[in-house]
Amino acid sequence: MKLTAANLVRWSGLAAMAAGIIFVIIQPLHPPDVLASVTTGRWAFVHCLGVTMCFLGLLGMAGLYSRQVKEIGWLGLAGYLLLSLFYAITLAFQFIEAFISPRLATTSPEFVEGILGIANGHATGIDLGALPTIYAVTGGLYLLGGLLFGIATFRAAILPRWTGILLALAVPVAPISVALLPHAQERYAAVPMGLAMACLGYALLSERRAHAAAPVPDMASPRLSQIGAD
Repeated sequence: MKLTAANLVRWSGLAAMAAGIIFVIIQPLHPPDVLASVTTGRWAFVHCLGVTMCFLGLLGMAGLYSRQVKEIGWLGLAGYLLLSLFYAITLAFQFIEAFISPRLATTSPEFVEGILGIANGHATGIDLGALPTIYAVTGGLYLLGGLLFGIATFRAAILPRWTGILLALAVPVAPISVALLPHAQERYAAVPMGLAMACLGYALLSERRAHAAAPVPDMASPRLSQIGAD
């Protein structure tokens, strides 16, 4: 297949679809946010998946935005930037949990428990600087970015409009779940968002663009009038 900008955008849908599927898969696999889990193979596996998901999410969002850039407007730009920033910051946290926390679990358990406290909402009194605030900001980026990008995708009508509706409707599930469910179950609120991203990615990947056939020039040679000479 010829490598063109259009094909790169289309194939970025595969990245978005994979990011959404991984986001769904992570939720039932994620071990409890306790110190004993940090040194397990399951913990490392899940957070390596998280790093992969965030990287693919950044690529996927770039393609989803590029495909609609002329129609999606400022609303879509804001949603794209917010969701991309969410993926970028989350990638950093996933990297810490995958590669740094397991190394420090035995030598600096208080620090690791402080990191865990950011995720499970149980403050430990460990001074982690701006990390708790940054982590809290990612929640706002996730919610507002998903809502804006979903609405903008619906309005642009380049990708199937129901995918934009699905993304926008997935957003309020998260705060409702946090308010009603214990921490061990509230993570399943991410499933609708993951499904929405997977559907957006599939729509972009499977898109068939109609190319108007170029008019064929008239190749017939004009008749030449033969001028008789005397």
